[in-house]
Amino acid sequence: METASLEKVAQKLRFEAVRMIYEGKDGHPGPALSIADIVAVLFFQEMNLDPKRPDWEDRDRFVLSKGHACPVYYAALNERGYFQPKVEHFQLRQLGSIFQGHPSMHSTPGVDMTSGSLGNGIAVAAGMAAAGRTQGKDFYVYCICGDGELQEGQIWEAAMTAAQFSLDNVCAVVDDNGVQLDGPTKDIMDVEPLGAKFAAFGWEVLDVDGHSLAALRDAFRIAAATQGRPTVLIAHTVKGKGVSFMEDVAGWHGKAPNDEEYKTAMDELKARLAEVEGM
Repeated sequence: METASLEKVAQKLRFEAVRMIYEGKDGHPGPALSIADIVAVLFFQEMNLDPKRPDWEDRDRFVLSKGHACPVYYAALNERGYFQPKVEHFQLRQLGSIFQGHPSMHSTPGVDMTSGSLGNGIAVAAGMAAAGRTQGKDFYVYCICGDGELQEGQIWEAAMTAAQFSLDNVCAVVDDNGVQLDGPTKDIMDVEPLGAKFAAFGWEVLDVDGHSLAALRDAFRIAAATQGRPTVLIAHTVKGKGVSFMEDVAGWHGKAPNDEEYKTAMDELKARLAEVEGM
């Protein structure tokens, strides 16, 4: 897919994520918007998938460790064709809906791992990769985690494990937006220097602009070609990217916009989408 086409997809994912959070009256717009470009590249460029066969054994796997960012994940699955007919109203977080506040592999087609308790994703991804190797499969496992999430000790146990067993079929992506629920990550529990830490744990480290589709695409291709060790992309992003009043604001980590805020957000996202479509 050309970069311009991926840009359209990313903007559509942002649009749909904000819409489903508004309609559901709950959710996490900030963390969802920051990873829209990453998710677009993975699901529409890099990952080997078959929406008609969500349980296909040879598919690439995806783990959204920061499960609260799931609106953009659901939007990607919808655009990719996992739901027939296409979903118009997600009923996010509503009783009985398959689109819960955190992804559930038992409820939603295309979800490879239930997530929500932070810190588990890289461990799960490493386990999937090790299982695939044991079974003689060549699928790849991608995991997106948050920078605040790296305050969890299990992340680093998993990092050691993936390196110890030379799991070069794992790629972690850190959504390095610098803001978590209660404020700047550096003020709560500073996780820097991330690159040096992962390198010390035996990982190939790639720094990338998390909103540059071309840079992300190149980085994922380098990761896929890396042998003998896992790869991590330190993706520098903006929390709430694409909606001006949400950007870099901790208060938009987990709340739905009101009517006026929703209109402003939609106007901005529609304007950007129209701009991209006119390129």
